[in-house]
Amino acid sequence: MKRLTRNLRKILNPYLGLPKEMYVLFVARMINASGAFVFPLLTLIFTKKLGMSNSQAGLFITLCGSLFVPSGMIGGKLADSYGRKKIIVTVNTLAALSYIMAALVGTSMKMIPFIMIASVFMGMADPAYSAIIADLTNPENRDGAYSLSYMGFNLGFAVGPIIGGLLFENHLKLLFIGDALTALIATGLIVIFIKETINKTHEIIGEERELEKRVEGSIFQVLTKRPILIWFALIMFGYSFVYAQWSFMYPMYVEKSFVNEGAKLYGKLASFNGIIVITLTPIITSLLSKVKNIMKVFYGGVLYAIGFGMLGFVNTKLAFFISIFIFTIGEVIVTISSTPFIVNHTPASHRGRMNAILPLIMRMGNVLGPVVMGYVLNSYSIVIGWKIVGSIMVAFALFMLVLKKHETNIEMS
Repeated sequence: MKRLTRNLRKILNPYLGLPKEMYVLFVARMINASGAFVFPLLTLIFTKKLGMSNSQAGLFITLCGSLFVPSGMIGGKLADSYGRKKIIVTVNTLAALSYIMAALVGTSMKMIPFIMIASVFMGMADPAYSAIIADLTNPENRDGAYSLSYMGFNLGFAVGPIIGGLLFENHLKLLFIGDALTALIATGLIVIFIKETINKTHEIIGEERELEKRVEGSIFQVLTKRPILIWFALIMFGYSFVYAQWSFMYPMYVEKSFVNEGAKLYGKLASFNGIIVITLTPIITSLLSKVKNIMKVFYGGVLYAIGFGMLGFVNTKLAFFISIFIFTIGEVIVTISSTPFIVNHTPASHRGRMNAILPLIMRMGNVLGPVVMGYVLNSYSIVIGWKIVGSIMVAFALFMLVLKKHETNIEMS
């Protein structure tokens, strides 16, 4: 029993002793994600409820997603200028009100402007969330803090789309109102239990955190003086390019391998992915707590290369589950390590903006991944496509290893 308790404490150690605000953010993220009914079902809302064609729905979904780009940059600037809590509370409230308005106008095209407005406000909140976690932590406990936030989101998201699916057919208004109410509850927790943290960016930081000291100038001036962040984001672009195949090539290949069983099997695989994330995130965080973030991202890349690349050689049901297991562990490692790496190299004065602009570069891989591989599959078989994806991932993982070797030379220029 003592051994079990000791092992459990070791697993939970990265989450113990964090600032109390981190546990509030964990609960808030979980509640918010558990009410994420609308965004996962946008395709069905646009096609089945509003009568759009597939191409029209794709256009509007792309437009909603693209709104996160400018809104994130604006939100990052506002978070650095006026405060993290102020921005989170304001934009979350406005996003919730937008969803309530979408419900009130009824099932019609009049919903669309309010959905798009909500997308803008949700995009503005993300950099402020990352910044507030950075303000409350230091390099010693930061990995655990971001891991806890990531786990909170996934715990909530494990049930949100399920509830949304139940409401979709006959209670579309409740879909929007429920999403809004959970957002307001999560925001209420932040209002009550979390103080504004922007003042922490003015605190004196020791020499061991030289890269986090406040500086003057624009975000672009900061980036030119910290080229490691630019290189890191460009390499992470490749990681995102490969991971995008989880939602593009993967369901396509599952259906091709098991005709008429594809959708059902892919659903099981997606559930397996979620279970792994929820159950193994604490264990992985604990096991790799002493490893430098940039090396953890490299290890994650190796697992991506194996998990995705192996599909160029095998396509049995067991192989698909093994593939999911391998690359999902990589997903956890990459996710809990990449943001702390960025924060540890970012001046406290620019945390909001940096957490807007670098993810923009990184996530472009998600945008271009399906497009590029779609053209590749016009000329080559999907089996060859997986071999290409695996080779791309090997290359970008090696780039990350090279960046690690030259880390101290290019942190500052």
